[in-house]
Amino acid sequence: MMTVSEKTQTHDYKLSGEANGRIWGARAADWATIQEEQCAPAYHAVFDKAVVGSETRLLDAGCGAGMALQFAADLGAHVAGMDASAALLEVARDRLPGARLEHGDLEVLPFDDNAFDVVTGFNSFQYAADPVAALVEARRVTRPGGKVFIMTWGEPGSMEATALVAALKPLLPPSPPHAAGPFALSEPGKLEALAASAGLTALGVFDVSAPWRYPDLGTAQRGLGSSGVAVKAAEFSGQSALDAAHKAALAPFRKPDGSYRIGATFRVLMAGVQG
Repeated sequence: MMTVSEKTQTHDYKLSGEANGRIWGARAADWATIQEEQCAPAYHAVFDKAVVGSETRLLDAGCGAGMALQFAADLGAHVAGMDASAALLEVARDRLPGARLEHGDLEVLPFDDNAFDVVTGFNSFQYAADPVAALVEARRVTRPGGKVFIMTWGEPGSMEATALVAALKPLLPPSPPHAAGPFALSEPGKLEALAASAGLTALGVFDVSAPWRYPDLGTAQRGLGSSGVAVKAAEFSGQSALDAAHKAALAPFRKPDGSYRIGATFRVLMAGVQG
């Protein structure tokens, strides 16, 4: 088996971990305390599908601040994580003392072949410089008969959170030609095609409703502003522009008590690793 350094030298693309790690870790505390939990229904749904329990060896590739891993550990799983953000991993280490949590790139996983029963990627694989290479690595570290789960946005036309995602577009630097948009993998068949490109077998796609809830405008702005994409928008257009865009996009979802509820959906592919 090649070492990590040998595998890195074979790449013909630039790894994206350093850039992604900086922007996703810039507001790690807000992500960990506000925004990460908005995805919790999807974490639970995946662990139900995977039948995670006391015998499960689970890797979360792109584990962020470790909330999903914490849920899996509560089910008895033996957990490990990988993320590009040192700041988010610091939070994860506080939550999961003793767990193996690695800092690096999704395309170069520092784990042995067949080391895990389940590998999850909650809104992570699509941020890799080469998502197919990242999934090939996920397949490598998953045992034959194991499962790989890939999560992305749900269909944009059927969820309220699309308005909040779209609000960032005018604030971001121009995208490279032919760059995939945030909903590129949400289209029917796209997740299955991506998995097949990495040698994985699609076993089914399911959607999970995960409404975003915030008690007030300030909390909503902090939570929404903690994503890597939002940090990039603030750096390019200014924090005041980001806050104003979020305030305008949130306005239709304000409740009489000043709280907010925004419908959001995540789409998940369950893929199998053949022997």
